[in-house]
Amino acid sequence: MAFFKHPLRTACLVCATILATRAGLVAEEPVSIVFQNGRTIPINAVAVQGDKLTITVAAPGFNVGQVFPIASADHIYGTKPPEINQAVALLLTGKTEDALKLLEPVVDGHRITGKIPGNFWLEAARAALVGYALNGNTAKCTEIGKEISDATPVQGIDPFVSLGKALLLPATTPTAERELALRDLTTDNLPADICVYAAFFRAQLLKSIGRNSDAALAAQQDADVLEAYLTVPCVYPAGCMIVNSAAEIQASALLVAIGRHQEAVMLLNSAIRQSSGTHLAADANKRLESIK
Repeated sequence: MAFFKHPLRTACLVCATILATRAGLVAEEPVSIVFQNGRTIPINAVAVQGDKLTITVAAPGFNVGQVFPIASADHIYGTKPPEINQAVALLLTGKTEDALKLLEPVVDGHRITGKIPGNFWLEAARAALVGYALNGNTAKCTEIGKEISDATPVQGIDPFVSLGKALLLPATTPTAERELALRDLTTDNLPADICVYAAFFRAQLLKSIGRNSDAALAAQQDADVLEAYLTVPCVYPAGCMIVNSAAEIQASALLVAIGRHQEAVMLLNSAIRQSSGTHLAADANKRLESIK
């Protein structure tokens, strides 16, 4: 249990508090494409044809039928669809089908923005890939994995494709092999947004292992699982605040079980701040009330 006396634990809580400000209320703005000349047009008024953007609905400064190179689009502006965070929260709590029902319309509606900086499509598509993997849908994983990789050609095959393959490993695969596949995706050379998912599902895998009948070994198992969950927000605080929240909720339950209520309360408060607008916030609130 020495891990929890390490400064990493403090850093975890500090990072989570700082990141929680992201969950503050923001005025909703329609998602639009901003061109290099500063003009904007809603994404639902545009269609993609190859490497061109075609105006399909007239808008100020734009006429139906006008064509622009995708490269002339500077960035995406607008409010992130709330369905993305809601869906990620559902994915992490075993409600995969419900998550995909929220994600698929976002993936379809934002697909034209996939190659434009600042888009929301990539996050939604990557979350959908995770959902398909959890459902064992290899064909959909392959399909959307190719789309994601095509939208990010500089990095080659998107690392989320590897995450999908790790999650698709059958339950008959030795636990050590599955754990290694996930741990290999938590390295310094990979983006935090994939590391945070891999770290969370690694913790879930460790939790699913049957507890040893020997009390000392069982206690060590519990400590390993707790450390695995806390690694998510501590080491990858910038990865995804919804994943961080899910890990904090899981860790808080383990802390309550061993009587460390104060630390559990801190984690739950952090989870509530970061998961606003999702069912995780309600779950964390209920757990917090039960501790009090």
